[in-house]
Amino acid sequence: MIETATMITNPIIWSDVPDPSVIRVGDVYYMSSTSMHSMPGCPIMKSEDLMHWELMNYTFDTFEDNEMHNLADGKHIYGKGSWATSLRHHDGTFYLSFSSLDTNRFYVYQTKDIENGPWERHVIQGLHHDPSLLFDDDGRVYVFHGNGSIRIAELTSDATALKPDGINQLLLEGETEGIGLRAEGCHAYKLNGCYYLFFIEWPRTGNGRRRQVCYRSHELLGPYEHRIVLDDHMGYQNNGVAQGGLVDAPNGEWYAMLFQDHGAVGRIPCIVPVSWEDDWPVFGIDGKVPETFEVPLPQKEAKPLVISDSFEYGANKLALNWQWNHNPDNALWSVTERPGYLRLTTGYTARSVELARNTLTQRTEGPACSGVTRMELGGMKPGDRAGLVALQHFYGTVGILADVDNERYVAMCVKGENGEEVAVEKIRYEGDHIYLRIDFNFAEGVDLAHFHYSADGLAWHSIGYPLQMKYMLQHFMGYRIGLFNYATKNIGGHVDFEFFEYEKSV
Repeated sequence: MIETATMITNPIIWSDVPDPSVIRVGDVYYMSSTSMHSMPGCPIMKSEDLMHWELMNYTFDTFEDNEMHNLADGKHIYGKGSWATSLRHHDGTFYLSFSSLDTNRFYVYQTKDIENGPWERHVIQGLHHDPSLLFDDDGRVYVFHGNGSIRIAELTSDATALKPDGINQLLLEGETEGIGLRAEGCHAYKLNGCYYLFFIEWPRTGNGRRRQVCYRSHELLGPYEHRIVLDDHMGYQNNGVAQGGLVDAPNGEWYAMLFQDHGAVGRIPCIVPVSWEDDWPVFGIDGKVPETFEVPLPQKEAKPLVISDSFEYGANKLALNWQWNHNPDNALWSVTERPGYLRLTTGYTARSVELARNTLTQRTEGPACSGVTRMELGGMKPGDRAGLVALQHFYGTVGILADVDNERYVAMCVKGENGEEVAVEKIRYEGDHIYLRIDFNFAEGVDLAHFHYSADGLAWHSIGYPLQMKYMLQHFMGYRIGLFNYATKNIGGHVDFEFFEYEKSV
C-alpha cells in the first residue's frame, strides 16, 4: 500500500476531452486537448495527481478571422478547426502545436507561463496531420505527422518554421492489411536513447476496434519495429481505448493518457498504467485498462469542468468553463450591460442555431446531467429565436420563437432534412420570462436528451420528444449545452439570461 496515493477511477473525466496530450513539469501535470470550433480554444488543464484536473487557460481566444470561423453566410468549421494538439516543455518554454484542416496550416504556440500566457503564435504552411513535436538531445527539433504514411520534418531550433534543407521525408508506412483507419495521432518520445512513436489504428479484422500501437527504433530515421501495446474496450460497446502518449511520475512509474469514444458525450480520457519489458512499453494490467488503481501521488481537490453561473461579473469576461460556438462577435454579448445577466444581442440573421453566431456553450457530462436557465424575453424582435440547445450535428433546442407579429411560442426544435430548424412542438406563450431545462442521459449508451419549460421554475412541462443524440463526425465533438439568441428577420433584438444552473449525476 502506498502511503501517499490517489485512486484513479476510469474514465478520469466523463466528458469530451479528446486527443489528450500530457506532460509533467516538476510535480505538476499539464494537459491540452482538441477544441475544434469552440472558442477560446486548445484548453490547458492542470493536475497534481492525474485524476483531478482543473481548467487553467486557453492557448488562443481565436486563431483565424474569416467567414468560416465567424459563421458568416452559412460557412463554418464544424469537423475542422484545431485538431490533435501536441504539448511539450523544453528549456523553460511550453510549446503547443496542431494542424487545421480548414486552413491547411500547422500552428506552433509558445509561452513561458502555461497557466497564464500569453502565447506567441507561429504559422507554418501545409497540413501536418496529428503532429507531435520532439526536441532531440542534440538541439534539433522535429515534427512527426501523417495518417498511415508517417513523415518527419525538421523545424528550426526555436520550433517556429521548417528548417531550410532540414530533414523532410517519409519515415514509415503504417499497417495496411485489414486496416480501416491507418496509424495516426502520433505521440513521439526519445527515452534512454531510443525513439518511440505511439499511434492509434483501427483494424477491420480481429476485435475490430481502435487500438494503440508503438513503433520503436534506435535511429531517428529507422528502421522502426512495432507492436500492438493495447487492445481493450473497458467493457463499453467494443470501443477501444487508444490515442495518446506517455507521462511519468516523480518516482519513475509510467502511465499513458488515452481516450475512448463514449457515444454522444464525446471522447473521454482514461489513465493506463505502463510497465517496461525489454525496452517495450506494456500497457494496462494483463492487457486490460483497469477501472481503478493507485498512483503514488497525493490526492488533490476536484475542480468542476462544467459550472453553474449567476452571471455576476465585475468585468465583461466570462468564466473559463464557457466557450463560444465559433468566433464570437464581442460587441453583441455582455455580462455588464445589465449586471447579473448575460445579454445576447442579435447582429446577424441565420436559418438555424447551428449557423447562429454567439451561442455560448459548455460541455455535457456523464452519466447524466441537466442545465437550467431563466430567460427574459422583452427585448425580442419578430423572427427571433432564443433558448437552450443540445448542440451537435443533430441538435435539439427548447426556447421561444417570436413570429412576424411578435406572438411568442415556446417550442422544441430539431434539425430538418435541409438543415433548417424545425419545430416539433410549439405552444403559445404569454409571459415575459421563461425557465428552460435540458436533461441529458448518457448512461449505458442511452444518449437521450429531454426538453422542458416552466413559467415559474416549479411546475415543469415536457415539450417535443426525447432527442436521440448521436456523435457525428460532421461536428467531431461531444454534445454541448448552449445559450443562444439569433434573428431570422431583423437584427438588434436581445434576451437576458439570469442564470445557468448545472447539475451532474454521480
